[in-house]
Amino acid sequence: MALRTVRLGPDAEQALRQIVRTTGLTVSGALNRGLLVLKENLAQYRAETAYDVYARLDLGPGGDAIAPSTDVKKGVRAAIARKVGRKR
Repeated sequence: MALRTVRLGPDAEQALRQIVRTTGLTVSGALNRGLLVLKENLAQYRAETAYDVYARLDLGPGGDAIAPSTDVKKGVRAAIARKVGRKR
């Protein structure tokens, strides 16, 4: 059996005291039972993947692209022509 040191904030400490007083469990028993309940409910706490975050982003219209990335040569020609003042 492992020995752990845990820091509890004032709210958690008060909740733990109330749980111990109400249930009659020891502090260790209350914490053990709480961990087991949390373990049973882990499906609710599914971690978000990078794709989940990306899918929610509203990227909006493209930036200042002259041409799509699939036609780089056209974009380079247009950029050079614009820079030297000619249109194609």
